[in-house]
Amino acid sequence: MQMLLADFVLIVHFAFATFIIGGLGLIWLGAAVGWQWVRNLQFRIIHLAAICLVAGESLLGVVCPLTAWEDWLRGGAQPGTSFVARWIHRILYYSFPEWVFTVSYLLVVAAVAVTFWRVPPRSRRR
Repeated sequence: MQMLLADFVLIVHFAFATFIIGGLGLIWLGAAVGWQWVRNLQFRIIHLAAICLVAGESLLGVVCPLTAWEDWLRGGAQPGTSFVARWIHRILYYSFPEWVFTVSYLLVVAAVAVTFWRVPPRSRRR
């Protein structure tokens, strides 16, 4: 059961990362093809807050809580042996120096900020 919960945490972590990167791509695509939902102010603020959280953790040297929770559930061991865990772990985790991730996160924050300017969100009008 503990490994199943660890797999679930890994899937949530993957979904969070996909929301950040995929969301940015969808905003750009949506702006190009005229999707109005990509200008939703609440969605855009949540998207910006998500990447700022990740970049802030990295700048402060804080381990991502989802990573820490998954590691704890797995007993500090390497990724679990389930199919889902193996493949998501391969996609999500890389072996680079920490500064590479920090710079990457800051570049994504900059891209999201520029996107706020180039594709401005709009609040709902009643």
